[in-house]
Amino acid sequence: MKPLLPVAEAQARLLGAATPVTAVELVSLQDADQRVLARDLIARLTQPPFDASAMDGYALRAEDAPQIGSVLTVIGTASAGHAFTGTVSKGQAVRIFTGAPLPDGADAVLIQEDAEVLPGNQIRTTFEVTEGRHIRPRGQDFLEGEAVLKAGTELTFTDITLAAAMNHAELCVYRKPVIAILATGDELVPPGGTPNAAQIIASNTFGVSALARNAGADILDLGIVPDDETLIRAAIDKAVAARADILVTLGGASVGDHDLVQAALKAQGMVLDFWRIAMRPGKPLIVGAIGEMQVLGLPGNPVASLVCSLLFLEPLIRKLGHRQMISRHIKARTSTTLKANDQRQDYLRARTIAHENGQPIVEAFNKQDSAMMNIMAQSDCLIVRAPFAEALEAGGECVVVRLRG
Repeated sequence: MKPLLPVAEAQARLLGAATPVTAVELVSLQDADQRVLARDLIARLTQPPFDASAMDGYALRAEDAPQIGSVLTVIGTASAGHAFTGTVSKGQAVRIFTGAPLPDGADAVLIQEDAEVLPGNQIRTTFEVTEGRHIRPRGQDFLEGEAVLKAGTELTFTDITLAAAMNHAELCVYRKPVIAILATGDELVPPGGTPNAAQIIASNTFGVSALARNAGADILDLGIVPDDETLIRAAIDKAVAARADILVTLGGASVGDHDLVQAALKAQGMVLDFWRIAMRPGKPLIVGAIGEMQVLGLPGNPVASLVCSLLFLEPLIRKLGHRQMISRHIKARTSTTLKANDQRQDYLRARTIAHENGQPIVEAFNKQDSAMMNIMAQSDCLIVRAPFAEALEAGGECVVVRLRG
């Protein structure tokens, strides 16, 4: 039997075989959050489209107020959406409000707090006037024809606001990767069902789906299929017909008498890359492809399934979807002694109990069984123990994988 594959090598091989999606689609601004731009976004207008007042006050010519105490005559009003149509001449001013176009002839704005209102539509300056002050020049933000947002941008609420200001109602983005998820096992019953004495409630699909959506995928749920190779093969065909980018199977990834997934995948044309990883939890992990569809066979134990999803499925989805990779690894210190490790890279469920000099202090749970989701839910990180790592005393530095944030 081949030796177990190191985690880093397994990740590199999985991502090395992945090709980002090329299909694009138009989405509304309301649906653009966290999508990835497929084309440079070109401004359809200049912003601001005119010299605009940045403050409420008076538009005037700076040369007409050479010193504090200058008196000017107010000849009209300009407000947002309503321009003053005349021209400001010598000794004149226009009452102006924020966002209003600067009248012709004016080259400065005196804010209202610095103007004393006099009888007869006149004002007296109580502060010095400087040419260009409190004016937003035309094109200060962007110019018509400018490529303001670049292809590959992961759109945030600020980007979407900018796109709207550029006069775009729809954006061209990459299609989300489609992830087909197939749970297998005679022992599984959907949540809300009534298991018999030998069955359990199926939970993996929901956690894996949530993780995949958060990474940027659309989900095709193929449901739960019993341990029947014919039925498993039919479900695989549904994923192929739906042109899923990734088929994720849950359970049956090993080669026992009731582990039929790998055989069914091969019967449907899967080219197997590897399937045994030097990690705990999660050793039986199938990686291969059926045509252009990537295949990721996760173990059935829920903790192992989620840990493998975090380490393999999340980065795979991000690569397919043109999203930036994120690193969840940070340094921390252990609050307890960690025993020496064997040949498999261990991921210990742990929680942060304090911070010292800006570094997390983490505590591994005593129980690490890969079926215990209660402890997994209480954890906020995984302590990484490299193969053959020596014992680590309390206070020693370690690497953890953040589960949140």
